[in-house]
Amino acid sequence: MAGNVPIYDNHIHMSPSGRNVDALLEFQAAGGTGLTLITLPYSEVRIGKGRDFSDSFDITYRMAEKAKEATSLQINTAVGPYPILLLGLAEEHGLAFAVEAMKEGMEIAGRAVAEGKAQAIGEIGRPHFQVSEEIWEASNEVLLAGMRAAKENGCPVIIHSEAGTVGTNRSLSEIARKAGLDPGMVIKHSSPPFVRDEETFGVMPSIPASREYIREALSKGSDRFMLETDYYDDPEKPGARMSVNTVPKRIKAMLANGGMTEENVRRICGEIPEKMFRG
Repeated sequence: MAGNVPIYDNHIHMSPSGRNVDALLEFQAAGGTGLTLITLPYSEVRIGKGRDFSDSFDITYRMAEKAKEATSLQINTAVGPYPILLLGLAEEHGLAFAVEAMKEGMEIAGRAVAEGKAQAIGEIGRPHFQVSEEIWEASNEVLLAGMRAAKENGCPVIIHSEAGTVGTNRSLSEIARKAGLDPGMVIKHSSPPFVRDEETFGVMPSIPASREYIREALSKGSDRFMLETDYYDDPEKPGARMSVNTVPKRIKAMLANGGMTEENVRRICGEIPEKMFRG
């Protein structure tokens, strides 16, 4: 710990072909104390129908257990059907089939939370690039199903979507309310430094751990946000995302230079994750 504070990265991936536990050992050695491990569409499992998600998520559970055995980190696991998979399923089988397959993936993720295998559903949401109105509407239908599963199982959802804007947060908040889910349980991955109510509409921002973003968020007078790297664990693309030790290094440096207080860090890396993933 840095100054006896928790240090939490809210968005880390592991890959069977990547550094795996070695990456998390580096995170721990740098001062990290906890993280959210997010599932990926793994090349080892081809998603051709809904029940295939179960095999894919099993890879995440195995890697999480391996990491828990090798480290002392608090690891919260999130599983869910990655939103872009809708497009491939629709192209191969038609949109109606694709929507039902993705919804089955949400049901499987919800059962994983109920069984204690996962603590969140994610990352789910919408394509991050322009798509047809038909695909957009189908993506929102699937997302609503995911939020309903989260409501039923008392867990958060982690959102992958188009670039974060105030309008995006308003839309996510509206879908959450339709599902009966507290918008505060909707975590917007790769969020801009939005912290004010009129920017978030209740959605929880998970902000890339850059100095600029952290400073801007704190300058608005609020530490209601989480930090992330989106570490991708791809040995072929080592610079594709932030390095796995970014959050510990950034927090230590900003504590040392007065850019953050211990109170800020305890809220961002302790109180908020504990509340989110309390299950």
